[in-house]
Amino acid sequence: MTAPVEFIAPAADQALLRHVLRTSLRLLFRGLVRPPTPIAGQRAVLRLLTAASQTPRGITRSAGTLAGRSCEWHKPQSGRGSVLLYLHGGAFVIGGANTHRAICSNLAKRGQMDVCALDYRLAPAHQYPAAREDALAAFQALIELGYTPSQIVIGGDSAGGNLSLITSLRLRDLGLPQPAALVCFSPVTDFTGAQLHEPPAGDPLIHLKWVEQALTLYCPAGLAHDDPGLSPLFADLHGLAPLLIQVGEDEILRNDSLRFADKAKAAGVDVQLQRYPHLWHVFQAHAGMLNAADFALAEVVSFLRERGC
Repeated sequence: MTAPVEFIAPAADQALLRHVLRTSLRLLFRGLVRPPTPIAGQRAVLRLLTAASQTPRGITRSAGTLAGRSCEWHKPQSGRGSVLLYLHGGAFVIGGANTHRAICSNLAKRGQMDVCALDYRLAPAHQYPAAREDALAAFQALIELGYTPSQIVIGGDSAGGNLSLITSLRLRDLGLPQPAALVCFSPVTDFTGAQLHEPPAGDPLIHLKWVEQALTLYCPAGLAHDDPGLSPLFADLHGLAPLLIQVGEDEILRNDSLRFADKAKAAGVDVQLQRYPHLWHVFQAHAGMLNAADFALAEVVSFLRERGC
């Protein structure tokens, strides 16, 4: 599988820690966050696995509401005036602002910017396009709060990466301003699952049955899985906001990132693809513990600085 590669990260260090994390994820996440565990149980597992996240010094966290949805704000003492609207992952069925605090708080610290993590509506109670509607409304609400589009970044991981992309495309189609940039960690771009990756080391996080369950619960009956609104890989990508994609080599969704970067570049999008050897889906969640995660978040900040964010 090929794609325009602008950066391949150095081989990850901390071999022992990576082994411990892989083993833990394989047993506790991949082993439990999938059928037959009920959705309520999957949500509980993720909350437990992420409960120990620490807020870095100099960052305050507070609960709030944005466009009628609950959210969490992570703010530095003296920010640069920009804001990241963060859309969490979780296959559109689990997760929330409280499960992605490590990424959000560390980005707020490193980037000296406000980060707003949105609790968008989840399936199965709310199928596509409910989550996109929430993200779109949140973007517009940030503008009403006084942020300009050039001060707003939209980002997310996995399902949230998908939402970041389709929100940008929806803004374009509605003739509305684009955010300053998009940041996507291993975004889902192709719901057909036609070209899933098979990493030799295995994917320690994602079980294929979980992917299949998410498809069933999130996608409305009768909607083709290659619908451009659902699967941005099949959309016209002209006019997409500047985009950074980071992806691990040891994940089944790797090719979603590679193929999307290839198509975005062909459409004239300002896109950077960063590939991380020996790492898994959304490894950035281990920020503050895993050196490679800290390195990746530093790269996000560099990308945003280059674009005036």
